[in-house]
Formats: sequence, C-alpha cells, structure tokens
Amino acid sequence: MEKNKGFVIMAQGDDYVKCAKALEFSIKRAMPAANVTIVTTEMLPYGDQSPNTLWKLQNDWQVYEASPYEYTIKLEADMFIPRPIDYWFDSLKDRDIVICTRIKNFMQEDSNVTFYRKFIVENNLPNTYNGITYFKKSPMAQQFFEITKTIWENWESIRGTLQCNVNEPATTDWVYAIASHIMGVEKTTLPQFEPMSMIHMKKYINQTSSEDWTDIFTCEILPHTIRVNTIPQLYPFHYHVKHFANTILENVT
Repeated sequence: MEKNKGFVIMAQGDDYVKCAKALEFSIKRAMPAANVTIVTTEMLPYGDQSPNTLWKLQNDWQVYEASPYEYTIKLEADMFIPRPIDYWFDSLKDRDIVICTRIKNFMQEDSNVTFYRKFIVENNLPNTYNGITYFKKSPMAQQFFEITKTIWENWESIRGTLQCNVNEPATTDWVYAIASHIMGVEKTTLPQFEPMSMIHMKKYINQTSSEDWTDIFTCEILPHTIRVNTIPQLYPFHYHVKHFANTILENVT
C-alpha cells in the first residue's frame, strides 16, 4: 500500500486501546501491507478536550489533523476486518469525504432497524455511521471536521433546536449526521457504494435477547474469515461488546 494511504483508529482509554490493537491485527492479517495508525490521547493535535473521563467522543474532530495520510479510512476501534478493503481507496479517491450509511445483520442482510436511530429519524437527518469514514486531505474534508468541532462545542444550544430529549447527549453519529446535513448528503455520503457497509452486532439489529451477543452466538475466528453461527462475515464487523477484543487478540496474535 502506498505510504499516503492508511487506516486510522481513534483510541482513548484502556478498553479502546485494546480494541484498536485487535483491529490493527485484523487489518494486518487481511492486508499485510496496510498502513495503520492508532491515535491515542497523547497523540491528539490539540490535546484531550473532552470533559468525559471515559467516553472521549468530543475529540473525534481531531482525526483530520491526526491522520498522517493523504487518504484515510477512519475505523471505530471495536471492529474486526475479515477481508481486504484496501481497494476502497481507489474506489473513493475522487471523493473528499464519504461516511458509511449502510449496516447489515450477521446474516449479511441490509438492516433498516431504527431502534437506535430515533434522533436521526425525528430530525430527518442523514443515516450516517461514523464508524467507517473515508476522507482525503482537502478543503472540503477539513470543513466537515471543523463543522463537527463547532457542533461538539455548542451542543447544548444546538440541542435546543432539535427534536430530542432535553438532556440528549451528543454522540459521534449524531454530530456526523448534522454536519452531513449542513454540507449536503451528496457531498458526504455514497449509498450506492455497497461494499462500504458494516455488520452491526447490536441486539435489535440481530434479534437477540441481549446486547451481549457473545453469550448467544458461536463465533469462530479462522485464518481467512470470521464466522458467526457458521455464517462467514464479509464486511467490517462492528462487534461493539468491548470484551470481544480479548477473543480476537487470543486468535490472531
């Protein structure tokens, strides 16, 4: 892989650093020549600006400057990459920023479950998932992240103009959705690029009885794939249950 292309993982806090290391192992296993950068708290260009001691979402906007690459695929830490996705760089090279808008269940079926997306639905916002975001160093991508910074810094006043709980916390997905709306979905998303999807292992998406799917499904990490209940996972796998990183590290290191 060219040096100007790479994967960036934002990881602050022990759990996220462990997940990021597991994700890096999965990336390198699928794409041995891939460039991977894990951005920890001390690597943030503007330092830790989040008042939350555990959930450091407010630092996400710094990924633009933190990335050492001209072309970046940002991945959420609690993910597993089962097969090569480096061809995305060529597929998306003419775009400034593309945020994932497609999720699937472990059966590889597109999911339209909105249980976790009430904020998006009620405010008629783009259905963005920040967990996979492509961007290249460009004025437009820089503007996007500057907008997200502004939203984070002014969330309390912005929240008052939206349909939501009076105490609705800002999440990266919500902030990306608002920024995407401001800049235009045609500039920030590419729904027709189907490979840019992710398996989302949350309860209602997979119709499980618990959010901890690891107690319900059998998961096998094999040399060339990952299988859930014998079904090969063909897309980036967002496991979300942080302790699953231990299983990954035990099997790929």
